Amino acid sequence: MMEALEAAAGEVSKEEIMAAFQAQRDAFHAQLPVSYETRMDRINRTAQLVIENKDALCEAVSNDFGHRSSVQTVMTDLMSVVGHAKDHKKHLRKWMRPEKRKADFPLGLLGASGAVEYQPKGVVGVISPWNFPINLAFDPAIGAFGAGNRVIIKFSEFCPETGELVKKLVSEYFAPEEMVVITGGPETGKAFSEIPWDHLIFTGGGGIAKHVMAAAAQNLTPVTLELGGKSPTIVGPDADVQKATQRIAMGKMMNAGQICLAPDYLMVPQDKEQAVVDGIANNVAEQYPTMIANDDYTSVINGRHKERLQGLIDDAVAKGAKQTVVNPGDEDFSNTNSNKMPLTVLQNVNEDMRVMQEEIFGPVLPVKTYRNLDEVVDYVNDHDRPLGLYYFGETESDKRKVLDRTISGGVTVNDVIFHIAQHDLPFGGVGPSGMGAYTGPDGFKEFSHAKAVYRQPKVNIAKIAGFLPPYGDATEKTMKQQMKL
Repeated sequence: MMEALEAAAGEVSKEEIMAAFQAQRDAFHAQLPVSYETRMDRINRTAQLVIENKDALCEAVSNDFGHRSSVQTVMTDLMSVVGHAKDHKKHLRKWMRPEKRKADFPLGLLGASGAVEYQPKGVVGVISPWNFPINLAFDPAIGAFGAGNRVIIKFSEFCPETGELVKKLVSEYFAPEEMVVITGGPETGKAFSEIPWDHLIFTGGGGIAKHVMAAAAQNLTPVTLELGGKSPTIVGPDADVQKATQRIAMGKMMNAGQICLAPDYLMVPQDKEQAVVDGIANNVAEQYPTMIANDDYTSVINGRHKERLQGLIDDAVAKGAKQTVVNPGDEDFSNTNSNKMPLTVLQNVNEDMRVMQEEIFGPVLPVKTYRNLDEVVDYVNDHDRPLGLYYFGETESDKRKVLDRTISGGVTVNDVIFHIAQHDLPFGGVGPSGMGAYTGPDGFKEFSHAKAVYRQPKVNIAKIAGFLPPYGDATEKTMKQQMKL
């Protein structure tokens, strides 16, 4: 995800955040153990907050973006939260059950037992980004609630209207000892990451993540980092170009490409390059016949981000890239106060161009060509591990080659982005694209402490095994027995 831009905002002091944290932690300890009913009540209230205030939330997000499709806000932000709540309603009792584990032979025969009990950690800090402000604040919160924790959210300063609304709504639906929302700018974010959270989850850019992780390290706080990177989209040798380009166009244009999982660059067979570029253009035209006044098409978040994206395009063109501006309505984007941008497809790209070095996070799509899939695998492996990878094609051996020989946070085959919408699959990155994963059972475990509980039988195991001094023949016998494979 792109780096945070500088923004002015009212800051919240570390002392204020610490006071909210301490109040939650005290309440957490006083309530242990946290019942299923309490957990689900908090999850249900989170979902109800979103359901009952749908229109106000959509309006606030759109105002913060300059314009954002309310349909896309419901689909990508609100439905995700409700779906996450439904998933917990269906499965949480099962996740909460202790897991039986085997005691080493022959202890089990003598009455020993082992189990893993999943306990809440305490207070979870959530640092959420601006691109999906509702989803990426409340999805982790639901995961934390499911595990029995309390939650404090640092809302992005780049969605000030949404932040103030969510802060107000959370105070109406929750006691401050359950969930609190904090707004503020970079100084607040810095102070937030220095709190001794029981767990901290950050969604954002890799540069900021390094500072968050360094601050968390001072308290040995466990962290989940949801970052991003350059997610490759591979059109296989036998891919259906029409189907592939329709789905790529939908994923790339959703939220104007401001998605950590957006297709960042395409890799296409040399002999299909023009067909793919034409397919992308035609499908964008079908989905968005016009853009400037089109309610379905979202704006770039602000002028500074728009300038950054235009800078990527200008740099690539200056270094030899061929650009195709996909502007179906032949509109004059320069003669408007809007920050909307048409899609720019770039061909003849190379590694010297910034567009191939930085996460794009907007409606710009570079296209690289290849001769065989081994080239693709080598290229992906020569770069940072991506958050997502997408492969289009039908031949099973080609799919397996890409799946087995590349490493990425997650994969969608024959579409883009959809793996994040599956609640039973973990969502997370690897290396520079993140660490840890949440949603579903993996999220429950991420926000829980897996406590090992061993129960010793009544017989004196140490004496029988010769572990009780003074050591002698029984000791030698046990060691000789145990030192064999």
